[in-house]
Amino acid sequence: MALDETRTSGTSDGGCTCGDCPHGARRGHRHAVAAFLAKRDELAAGNGLPAGVAQSASASRQWVSDELTGSARAVAERAREAGDAWLYQVWRSTLLTVWGAAGVLLVGVCVTAIGAGWSTARTAALLAAAVTAGLLTAAARLHRARGGLLAPLIGEDNRLSTSRTVAASWVLLAVFAVLVLALQLAGASDPEARDALIEGLDLVRSAGVVAVLALVCAVAVVVRRVVTVRVLGQRLQKLRADRPRAADLLTDDSGRGSFTDVQYVLVSAVAVLFAGVRLARRPEQLPDLPWGLALLVAVSAATYFAGKYAEGGRPVVLSVVRAREAGDLDGAIRTGDDIEIRGAGFVPPGAGTPDRLARLVVRIGTVHVHVPLVPVAGGFANPTDTVLTVPVPVEVEPGTVDVQVVTAAGVETDRIPIDVTD
Repeated sequence: MALDETRTSGTSDGGCTCGDCPHGARRGHRHAVAAFLAKRDELAAGNGLPAGVAQSASASRQWVSDELTGSARAVAERAREAGDAWLYQVWRSTLLTVWGAAGVLLVGVCVTAIGAGWSTARTAALLAAAVTAGLLTAAARLHRARGGLLAPLIGEDNRLSTSRTVAASWVLLAVFAVLVLALQLAGASDPEARDALIEGLDLVRSAGVVAVLALVCAVAVVVRRVVTVRVLGQRLQKLRADRPRAADLLTDDSGRGSFTDVQYVLVSAVAVLFAGVRLARRPEQLPDLPWGLALLVAVSAATYFAGKYAEGGRPVVLSVVRAREAGDLDGAIRTGDDIEIRGAGFVPPGAGTPDRLARLVVRIGTVHVHVPLVPVAGGFANPTDTVLTVPVPVEVEPGTVDVQVVTAAGVETDRIPIDVTD
Protein backbone atom coordinates (compact mmCIF):
# COMPACT_ATOMS: atom_id res chain seq x y z
CA MET A 1 0.00 0.00 0.00
CA ALA A 2 1.19 3.55 -0.75
CA LEU A 3 0.14 4.64 2.74
CA ASP A 4 2.12 1.87 4.41
CA GLU A 5 5.20 2.76 2.36
CA THR A 6 4.88 6.38 3.44
CA ARG A 7 4.58 5.48 7.09
CA THR A 8 7.47 3.01 7.22
CA SER A 9 10.00 4.90 5.13
CA GLY A 10 12.17 7.44 6.92
CA THR A 11 12.57 9.67 3.89
CA SER A 12 10.64 10.27 0.71
CA ASP A 13 11.35 12.66 -2.13
CA GLY A 14 14.38 13.87 -0.22
CA GLY A 15 12.49 14.92 2.94
CA CYS A 16 12.06 13.48 6.43
CA THR A 17 8.67 12.00 7.26
CA CYS A 18 9.46 10.62 10.70
CA GLY A 19 7.26 13.10 12.54
CA ASP A 20 9.94 13.88 15.14
CA CYS A 21 10.55 17.37 13.73
CA PRO A 22 8.15 20.04 12.39
CA HIS A 23 9.36 19.59 8.81
CA GLY A 24 9.02 15.81 8.98
CA ALA A 25 5.56 16.01 10.55
CA ARG A 26 4.22 18.29 7.82
CA ARG A 27 5.75 16.27 5.02
CA GLY A 28 4.52 13.02 6.58
CA HIS A 29 1.00 14.43 6.78
CA ARG A 30 1.07 15.49 3.13
CA HIS A 31 2.26 12.04 2.05
CA ALA A 32 -0.40 10.31 4.16
CA VAL A 33 -3.12 12.50 2.64
CA ALA A 34 -1.88 11.82 -0.90
CA ALA A 35 -1.79 8.07 -0.23
CA PHE A 36 -5.31 8.11 1.19
CA LEU A 37 -6.73 10.06 -1.75
CA ALA A 38 -5.08 7.69 -4.20
CA LYS A 39 -6.50 4.67 -2.36
CA ARG A 40 -9.98 6.21 -2.16
CA ASP A 41 -10.11 6.99 -5.86
CA GLU A 42 -8.75 3.54 -6.72
CA LEU A 43 -11.39 1.79 -4.64
CA ALA A 44 -14.11 4.11 -5.94
CA ALA A 45 -13.21 2.95 -9.45
CA GLY A 46 -13.64 -0.68 -8.37
CA ASN A 47 -9.94 -1.53 -8.48
CA GLY A 48 -7.85 -3.22 -5.82
CA LEU A 49 -10.56 -5.51 -4.43
CA PRO A 50 -9.45 -9.01 -3.31
CA ALA A 51 -10.93 -11.85 -5.29
CA GLY A 52 -12.49 -13.31 -2.15
CA VAL A 53 -14.82 -10.35 -1.60
CA ALA A 54 -15.29 -9.08 -5.15
CA GLN A 55 -18.25 -11.39 -5.78
CA SER A 56 -20.30 -10.08 -2.83
CA ALA A 57 -21.55 -6.51 -2.82
CA SER A 58 -21.95 -6.36 0.97
CA ALA A 59 -18.59 -8.02 1.64
CA SER A 60 -16.76 -5.75 -0.81
CA ARG A 61 -18.41 -2.67 0.66
CA GLN A 62 -17.38 -3.70 4.17
CA TRP A 63 -13.83 -4.47 3.07
CA VAL A 64 -13.52 -1.11 1.30
CA SER A 65 -14.88 0.70 4.34
CA ASP A 66 -12.44 -1.05 6.68
CA GLU A 67 -9.49 -0.26 4.41
CA LEU A 68 -10.42 3.40 4.15
CA THR A 69 -11.07 3.64 7.88
CA GLY A 70 -7.59 2.34 8.66
CA SER A 71 -6.01 4.75 6.21
CA ALA A 72 -8.11 7.63 7.51
CA ARG A 73 -6.93 6.98 11.06
CA ALA A 74 -3.33 7.07 9.85
CA VAL A 75 -4.00 10.43 8.18
CA ALA A 76 -5.63 11.75 11.37
CA GLU A 77 -2.62 10.69 13.45
CA ARG A 78 -0.28 12.44 11.02
CA ALA A 79 -2.49 15.53 11.16
CA ARG A 80 -2.28 15.62 14.95
CA GLU A 81 1.50 15.30 14.80
CA ALA A 82 1.71 18.11 12.24
CA GLY A 83 -0.59 20.29 14.35
CA ASP A 84 1.51 19.83 17.49
CA ALA A 85 4.69 20.54 15.54
CA TRP A 86 3.13 23.67 14.02
CA LEU A 87 2.15 24.99 17.46
CA TYR A 88 5.68 24.52 18.76
CA GLN A 89 7.15 26.23 15.72
CA VAL A 90 4.75 29.19 15.45
CA TRP A 91 5.58 30.72 18.84
CA ARG A 92 8.68 32.34 17.33
CA SER A 93 6.55 33.84 14.59
CA THR A 94 4.32 35.46 17.22
CA LEU A 95 7.42 37.07 18.74
CA LEU A 96 8.48 38.37 15.33
CA THR A 97 5.04 39.94 14.98
CA VAL A 98 5.26 41.61 18.40
CA TRP A 99 8.76 43.01 17.95
CA GLY A 100 7.95 43.94 14.37
CA ALA A 101 5.04 46.03 15.63
CA ALA A 102 7.39 47.66 18.15
CA GLY A 103 9.77 48.46 15.29
CA VAL A 104 6.97 50.01 13.25
CA LEU A 105 6.06 52.15 16.25
CA LEU A 106 9.68 53.26 16.57
CA VAL A 107 9.78 54.32 12.92
CA GLY A 108 6.44 56.10 13.22
CA VAL A 109 7.50 58.00 16.34
CA CYS A 110 10.77 59.06 14.75
CA VAL A 111 9.08 60.21 11.55
CA THR A 112 6.41 62.24 13.37
CA ALA A 113 9.09 63.83 15.56
CA ILE A 114 10.62 65.53 12.52
CA GLY A 115 9.64 69.17 12.77
CA ALA A 116 7.51 68.70 15.86
CA GLY A 117 10.43 67.81 18.08
CA TRP A 118 10.94 65.03 20.61
CA SER A 119 8.70 64.82 23.66
CA THR A 120 8.30 62.86 26.87
CA ALA A 121 5.21 61.19 25.40
CA ARG A 122 7.27 59.76 22.53
CA THR A 123 9.85 58.37 24.94
CA ALA A 124 7.08 56.92 27.10
CA ALA A 125 5.43 55.28 24.06
CA LEU A 126 8.68 53.58 23.02
CA LEU A 127 9.42 52.41 26.56
CA ALA A 128 5.85 51.15 26.95
CA ALA A 129 6.17 49.23 23.68
CA ALA A 130 9.44 47.68 24.86
CA VAL A 131 7.96 46.70 28.23
CA THR A 132 4.83 45.26 26.63
CA ALA A 133 6.85 43.32 24.06
CA GLY A 134 9.13 42.01 26.81
CA LEU A 135 6.20 40.77 28.87
CA LEU A 136 4.64 39.14 25.83
CA THR A 137 7.96 37.51 24.97
CA ALA A 138 8.20 35.98 28.45
CA ALA A 139 4.61 34.73 28.22
CA ALA A 140 5.23 33.28 24.76
CA ARG A 141 8.30 31.41 25.94
CA LEU A 142 6.40 29.88 28.85
CA HIS A 143 3.68 28.66 26.45
CA ARG A 144 5.88 27.82 23.47
CA ALA A 145 4.52 24.26 23.31
CA ARG A 146 1.01 25.67 22.84
CA GLY A 147 1.75 28.31 20.22
CA GLY A 148 3.30 31.06 22.32
CA LEU A 149 1.08 34.11 22.32
CA LEU A 150 -1.65 32.13 20.59
CA ALA A 151 -2.13 29.92 23.67
CA PRO A 152 -4.71 32.12 25.47
CA LEU A 153 -6.55 32.68 22.18
CA ILE A 154 -7.05 28.99 21.39
CA GLY A 155 -10.32 27.47 22.53
CA GLU A 156 -10.98 23.98 23.85
CA ASP A 157 -11.72 22.85 20.28
CA ASN A 158 -8.15 23.83 19.21
CA ARG A 159 -9.41 26.73 17.11
CA LEU A 160 -8.67 30.42 17.43
CA SER A 161 -11.49 31.99 19.44
CA THR A 162 -12.98 35.14 17.95
CA SER A 163 -14.27 36.42 21.29
CA ARG A 164 -10.95 35.85 23.04
CA THR A 165 -8.99 37.51 20.26
CA VAL A 166 -11.20 40.60 20.29
CA ALA A 167 -11.01 40.82 24.08
CA ALA A 168 -7.22 40.36 23.99
CA SER A 169 -6.83 43.24 21.51
CA TRP A 170 -8.74 45.60 23.83
CA VAL A 171 -6.79 44.41 26.89
CA LEU A 172 -3.50 44.94 25.05
CA LEU A 173 -4.54 48.46 24.05
CA ALA A 174 -5.57 49.28 27.65
CA VAL A 175 -2.30 47.96 29.09
CA PHE A 176 -0.24 49.92 26.58
CA ALA A 177 -2.20 53.13 27.26
CA VAL A 178 -1.79 52.83 31.04
CA LEU A 179 1.94 52.14 30.63
CA VAL A 180 2.31 55.28 28.49
CA LEU A 181 0.59 57.35 31.17
CA ALA A 182 2.61 55.75 33.98
CA LEU A 183 5.94 56.35 32.23
CA GLN A 184 5.01 59.94 31.46
CA LEU A 185 4.06 60.40 35.11
CA ALA A 186 7.40 58.97 36.20
CA GLY A 187 9.27 61.40 33.98
CA ALA A 188 7.18 64.50 34.76
CA SER A 189 8.80 67.05 37.08
CA ASP A 190 6.10 69.74 36.95
CA PRO A 191 3.29 69.23 39.53
CA GLU A 192 0.72 70.58 37.09
CA ALA A 193 1.84 68.07 34.46
CA ARG A 194 1.54 65.24 36.97
CA ASP A 195 -1.96 66.37 37.96
CA ALA A 196 -2.96 66.48 34.29
CA LEU A 197 -1.71 62.94 33.74
CA ILE A 198 -3.59 61.65 36.76
CA GLU A 199 -6.73 63.37 35.50
CA GLY A 200 -6.19 61.49 32.25
CA LEU A 201 -7.26 58.35 34.10
CA ASP A 202 -10.54 59.95 35.17
CA LEU A 203 -13.58 57.81 34.40
CA VAL A 204 -15.42 60.73 32.82
CA ARG A 205 -12.92 60.79 29.96
CA SER A 206 -12.32 57.04 29.65
CA ALA A 207 -15.81 55.70 30.34
CA GLY A 208 -16.32 54.64 26.72
CA VAL A 209 -13.19 52.54 26.40
CA VAL A 210 -13.66 51.05 29.89
CA ALA A 211 -17.24 50.07 29.05
CA VAL A 212 -16.18 48.43 25.79
CA LEU A 213 -13.33 46.59 27.53
CA ALA A 214 -15.72 45.24 30.16
CA LEU A 215 -18.25 44.23 27.50
CA VAL A 216 -15.87 42.30 25.23
CA CYS A 217 -14.26 40.53 28.19
CA ALA A 218 -17.72 39.57 29.49
CA VAL A 219 -18.67 38.27 26.04
CA ALA A 220 -15.53 36.11 25.91
CA VAL A 221 -16.31 34.57 29.30
CA VAL A 222 -20.05 34.09 28.74
CA VAL A 223 -19.61 32.62 25.26
CA ARG A 224 -17.24 30.01 26.64
CA ARG A 225 -19.79 29.11 29.31
CA VAL A 226 -22.66 28.97 26.84
CA VAL A 227 -20.75 26.71 24.45
CA THR A 228 -19.71 24.39 27.27
CA VAL A 229 -23.25 24.08 28.62
CA ARG A 230 -24.71 23.47 25.17
CA VAL A 231 -22.10 20.82 24.35
CA LEU A 232 -22.67 18.98 27.64
CA GLY A 233 -26.42 19.24 27.11
CA GLN A 234 -26.03 17.71 23.60
CA ARG A 235 -27.52 20.81 22.00
CA LEU A 236 -24.29 21.68 20.18
CA GLN A 237 -21.83 19.39 18.42
CA LYS A 238 -18.16 20.37 18.75
CA LEU A 239 -15.16 18.54 17.34
CA ARG A 240 -11.49 19.30 17.88
CA ALA A 241 -9.53 20.81 14.99
CA ASP A 242 -6.09 19.57 13.98
CA ARG A 243 -4.57 22.99 14.59
CA PRO A 244 -5.68 26.62 14.92
CA ARG A 245 -5.80 28.79 11.80
CA ALA A 246 -6.18 32.52 11.27
CA ALA A 247 -9.35 31.80 9.26
CA ASP A 248 -10.99 30.51 12.47
CA LEU A 249 -11.61 34.14 13.43
CA LEU A 250 -13.94 34.61 10.46
CA THR A 251 -15.43 31.16 9.85
CA ASP A 252 -17.48 28.50 11.59
CA ASP A 253 -16.21 25.04 12.49
CA SER A 254 -16.74 23.76 8.95
CA GLY A 255 -14.62 26.54 7.41
CA ARG A 256 -17.50 28.52 5.93
CA GLY A 257 -17.57 32.28 6.43
CA SER A 258 -19.62 33.34 9.45
CA PHE A 259 -21.45 36.68 9.34
CA THR A 260 -21.51 37.10 13.12
CA ASP A 261 -17.77 36.47 13.45
CA VAL A 262 -16.82 38.67 10.50
CA GLN A 263 -18.84 41.68 11.63
CA TYR A 264 -17.55 41.35 15.22
CA VAL A 265 -13.92 41.27 14.08
CA LEU A 266 -14.35 44.15 11.61
CA VAL A 267 -16.21 46.47 13.99
CA SER A 268 -13.81 45.72 16.83
CA ALA A 269 -10.75 46.23 14.60
CA VAL A 270 -12.04 49.63 13.48
CA ALA A 271 -12.82 50.64 17.06
CA VAL A 272 -9.39 49.55 18.33
CA LEU A 273 -7.73 51.46 15.49
CA PHE A 274 -9.76 54.58 16.35
CA ALA A 275 -8.80 54.26 20.03
CA GLY A 276 -5.15 53.87 19.06
CA VAL A 277 -5.27 57.05 16.99
CA ARG A 278 -6.90 58.91 19.89
CA LEU A 279 -4.13 57.70 22.17
CA ALA A 280 -1.50 58.91 19.71
CA ARG A 281 -3.14 62.33 19.49
CA ARG A 282 -3.67 62.65 23.24
CA PRO A 283 -1.11 60.48 25.04
CA GLU A 284 -1.74 62.29 28.32
CA GLN A 285 -5.06 60.45 28.86
CA LEU A 286 -6.75 57.15 28.17
CA PRO A 287 -8.48 57.01 24.76
CA ASP A 288 -11.80 58.82 25.05
CA LEU A 289 -13.90 56.52 22.90
CA PRO A 290 -17.11 58.28 21.74
CA TRP A 291 -20.30 56.73 23.04
CA GLY A 292 -21.57 56.32 19.49
CA LEU A 293 -18.64 54.06 18.61
CA ALA A 294 -18.95 52.25 21.95
CA LEU A 295 -22.62 51.57 21.18
CA LEU A 296 -21.64 50.23 17.75
CA VAL A 297 -19.24 47.77 19.40
CA ALA A 298 -21.98 46.80 21.86
CA VAL A 299 -24.42 46.04 19.04
CA SER A 300 -21.76 44.02 17.24
CA ALA A 301 -20.96 42.06 20.42
CA ALA A 302 -24.67 41.37 21.00
CA THR A 303 -25.02 40.09 17.44
CA TYR A 304 -22.02 37.83 17.89
CA PHE A 305 -23.34 36.46 21.17
CA ALA A 306 -26.80 35.84 19.72
CA GLY A 307 -25.24 33.98 16.81
CA LYS A 308 -23.22 31.78 19.16
CA TYR A 309 -26.28 31.05 21.26
CA ALA A 310 -28.40 30.13 18.24
CA GLU A 311 -25.91 27.94 16.37
CA GLY A 312 -25.88 24.18 16.45
CA GLY A 313 -28.62 21.77 17.36
CA ARG A 314 -29.09 18.08 17.96
CA PRO A 315 -29.11 15.59 15.09
CA VAL A 316 -32.52 14.26 14.25
CA VAL A 317 -33.82 11.13 12.52
CA LEU A 318 -36.90 11.89 10.46
CA SER A 319 -37.58 8.47 8.97
CA VAL A 320 -36.13 5.02 8.33
CA VAL A 321 -36.91 3.15 5.11
CA ARG A 322 -35.71 0.02 3.38
CA ALA A 323 -33.05 0.82 0.79
CA ARG A 324 -34.03 -0.49 -2.62
CA GLU A 325 -31.72 -1.26 -5.49
CA ALA A 326 -32.90 -1.00 -9.07
CA GLY A 327 -34.87 -4.12 -9.93
CA ASP A 328 -35.49 -5.19 -6.32
CA LEU A 329 -38.99 -6.00 -5.18
CA ASP A 330 -40.70 -3.88 -2.56
CA GLY A 331 -41.02 -5.49 0.83
CA ALA A 332 -40.57 -5.27 4.56
CA ILE A 333 -37.24 -4.77 6.29
CA ARG A 334 -35.44 -8.06 6.87
CA THR A 335 -32.10 -8.92 8.41
CA GLY A 336 -29.40 -8.46 5.81
CA ASP A 337 -31.26 -5.64 4.06
CA ASP A 338 -29.91 -2.12 3.85
CA ILE A 339 -31.88 0.62 5.55
CA GLU A 340 -31.78 4.29 4.70
CA ILE A 341 -31.89 6.67 7.65
CA ARG A 342 -33.08 10.13 6.68
CA GLY A 343 -32.65 13.15 8.90
CA ALA A 344 -30.32 16.07 9.55
CA GLY A 345 -27.17 16.87 11.50
CA PHE A 346 -25.49 13.48 11.13
CA VAL A 347 -22.20 15.12 10.06
CA PRO A 348 -21.65 18.19 12.29
CA PRO A 349 -19.33 21.04 11.26
CA GLY A 350 -15.73 19.89 11.31
CA ALA A 351 -16.65 16.20 11.04
CA GLY A 352 -16.27 15.87 7.28
CA THR A 353 -12.85 14.22 7.47
CA PRO A 354 -12.78 10.48 6.68
CA ASP A 355 -11.64 9.41 10.16
CA ARG A 356 -14.59 11.22 11.73
CA LEU A 357 -17.05 9.98 9.14
CA ALA A 358 -15.92 6.47 10.09
CA ARG A 359 -16.91 7.15 13.72
CA LEU A 360 -20.62 7.35 12.86
CA VAL A 361 -22.56 4.55 14.52
CA VAL A 362 -26.16 3.40 14.15
CA ARG A 363 -27.67 1.49 17.07
CA ILE A 364 -30.26 -1.01 15.84
CA GLY A 365 -31.83 -2.58 18.87
CA THR A 366 -28.83 -3.67 20.93
CA VAL A 367 -26.48 -4.00 17.96
CA HIS A 368 -24.04 -1.22 17.08
CA VAL A 369 -23.45 -0.88 13.35
CA HIS A 370 -20.63 1.32 12.06
CA VAL A 371 -21.73 3.30 9.03
CA PRO A 372 -19.68 2.05 6.05
CA LEU A 373 -17.63 4.49 3.99
CA VAL A 374 -18.70 4.32 0.34
CA PRO A 375 -16.14 6.15 -1.80
CA VAL A 376 -16.87 7.98 -5.02
CA ALA A 377 -14.60 10.14 -7.13
CA GLY A 378 -13.69 13.17 -5.03
CA GLY A 379 -15.53 12.18 -1.85
CA PHE A 380 -17.96 9.75 -0.24
CA ALA A 381 -21.51 8.78 -1.15
CA ASN A 382 -22.12 7.46 2.36
CA PRO A 383 -22.41 8.80 5.00
CA THR A 384 -23.84 12.26 4.39
CA ASP A 385 -25.32 14.90 6.67
CA THR A 386 -28.89 13.94 5.79
CA VAL A 387 -28.79 10.27 4.75
CA LEU A 388 -27.07 7.19 6.21
CA THR A 389 -27.21 3.72 4.66
CA VAL A 390 -26.38 0.73 6.85
CA PRO A 391 -27.11 -3.01 6.72
CA VAL A 392 -29.36 -4.71 9.25
CA PRO A 393 -27.08 -7.36 10.77
CA VAL A 394 -28.29 -10.91 11.37
CA GLU A 395 -27.81 -10.37 15.12
CA VAL A 396 -30.90 -8.15 15.15
CA GLU A 397 -33.90 -10.09 16.43
CA PRO A 398 -37.10 -9.88 14.37
CA GLY A 399 -39.75 -7.61 15.77
CA THR A 400 -39.94 -3.96 16.70
CA VAL A 401 -36.50 -2.46 17.37
CA ASP A 402 -35.30 1.08 17.90
CA VAL A 403 -32.91 2.86 15.55
CA GLN A 404 -30.63 5.56 16.93
CA VAL A 405 -27.72 7.46 15.37
CA VAL A 406 -24.59 8.40 17.34
CA THR A 407 -22.55 11.10 15.61
CA ALA A 408 -18.78 11.59 15.68
CA ALA A 409 -19.27 14.22 18.39
CA GLY A 410 -20.94 11.62 20.62
CA VAL A 411 -24.43 13.12 20.37
CA GLU A 412 -27.34 10.70 20.12
CA THR A 413 -30.57 11.16 18.22
CA ASP A 414 -34.00 10.16 19.48
CA ARG A 415 -35.01 6.53 19.02
CA ILE A 416 -37.14 5.64 15.98
CA PRO A 417 -38.91 2.24 16.03
CA ILE A 418 -38.88 0.01 12.96
CA ASP A 419 -40.31 -3.47 12.30
CA VAL A 420 -37.87 -6.21 11.26
CA THR A 421 -39.36 -9.41 9.84
CA ASP A 422 -37.90 -12.86 9.26
